Amino acid sequence: MFKKILRVFGRDLKTMTRDSMGLFILIMPIILAIGLSLFTPGLNDTTVNIALLESDDAVHIEFIEQFAKVELFKNTADIERRINKRDDMAALLPKGDGYEIVLQGNESEVVEMYTAMLSAFYELGTTKEDTTAQLMSFGHTVPPIKTMLVNMLISITVMMAGMLIAISIVGEKSDNTINALNVTPISQTGFVIGKSMMAGLFAMTSIIVSLLVTGYYDINWFMIILVGFSSMLLTFVIGFLEGLNSDDVIEAAASVKMVMLPIAGSIAGYELLADKWQWTMYWSPFYWAYKANLLVLSKTADWPTILFCTGMVIVLSMAVYILFIPKIRRGLS
Repeated sequence: MFKKILRVFGRDLKTMTRDSMGLFILIMPIILAIGLSLFTPGLNDTTVNIALLESDDAVHIEFIEQFAKVELFKNTADIERRINKRDDMAALLPKGDGYEIVLQGNESEVVEMYTAMLSAFYELGTTKEDTTAQLMSFGHTVPPIKTMLVNMLISITVMMAGMLIAISIVGEKSDNTINALNVTPISQTGFVIGKSMMAGLFAMTSIIVSLLVTGYYDINWFMIILVGFSSMLLTFVIGFLEGLNSDDVIEAAASVKMVMLPIAGSIAGYELLADKWQWTMYWSPFYWAYKANLLVLSKTADWPTILFCTGMVIVLSMAVYILFIPKIRRGLS
């Protein structure tokens, strides 16, 4: 039985690697991950950028670097060109015994005031040790915006796993191999498992590569893989249903994309609803998968919570599977 399942898996793997749609689905999450890694800010990135001359006093440069993002330039002409770009950038240039602030003129008031205060604190010899403020941390070591966007990317990749199955089923129908299934030694269950293995491998490969690209090296990989495979169960069911009900690849892909509605709703519910209303989203397996992935990516996950969330995903997905398995079996008959 296992060898027959591997034959289905191997055949699908060869077919999808030659199919442009399959390769696009595999590569697109990785391309999006590269974009996220380039454009999402870090947790400690300041919103104020300050330009300094390379010839400036080393003590002054070191002081400013403690409180702002510093860019060094060889001469004032280079600094003027940089300031005239579209983003907010201030410059501190030596003038007499002090420094003058150079601005383009359309910067926000915060940039001007912050730069002026830094210059004044430097002139007064003020250091971080002179403050009476206390630093408090809520334990976030990963940028929250980046974590949320990467988590959304994982959800999209999971949806694409169902799309791969739907496309594969449409191809089987066009080749009339669905009808031939009934006279082959492999069972319908083995056929379903073989098809799911292909989609699962593609999706998990994309998720793992995307996480590495976005810099999540030291997360708990066992947790992320467990949550990933469990959250694919429902998209697998939807992929089989839509593949059997569709007549062409475009129709199948469009039908599976409707899964984005409950996925988007689950993400919005988790991020926007108050704690007292979170229970309204407990029906969605995507809600529990998003919550579990968020904990893993933010490095605040523990096994009891992950196992509970994963259990909820499996229970809810299996309920949908049991509801629709008769329809899937009729479609494969």
